[in-house]
Amino acid sequence: MSAPFEERSGVVPCGTPWGCWYQTLEEVFIEVPVPLGTRAKDVRCALHSRHIALSVRGREVLQGKLFDSTVTDEGTWTLEDRNLIRIVLMKTNRDAGNCWPSLLENDYAADPWVQDQMQRKLTLERFQREASSRTRIPPCILCLHMGNPGFDFSGAEISGNYSKGGPDFSSLEK
Repeated sequence: MSAPFEERSGVVPCGTPWGCWYQTLEEVFIEVPVPLGTRAKDVRCALHSRHIALSVRGREVLQGKLFDSTVTDEGTWTLEDRNLIRIVLMKTNRDAGNCWPSLLENDYAADPWVQDQMQRKLTLERFQREASSRTRIPPCILCLHMGNPGFDFSGAEISGNYSKGGPDFSSLEK
């Protein structure tokens, strides 16, 4: 079976003083390195639709109003190898035009180059999904063996009008 688009195409991380954040069409990921040996009971993480608060061992790491809304009951955090906190937020608005320019409303903005790369990636991810959902590849031994992966845009380059998710092809006949 083919790997999800974001795994094949890589991520476009936005560095911050506390770690990094990155996004896909559906999710926002936050990674915070913490001192080796950190335990889950040392972590306080509150995830709400438009607000996040994270502290480790009583020290505030991240707090504020998120750039856009998320699905509250689908947000999760994990402590990995006792040295990395990974937070996953599910975007409410999941189209390629919803590329967050910053993690919080007024903080942790992506620099212009990173923002451009994030938008390109989300647009390619949208094209990948649309192509996969519209393509009818006749069954053959190779397709059945490979799980019918459809088109792979992970190595594609995009130029032209890709801002706000690129052109809208939804009205085209299937």
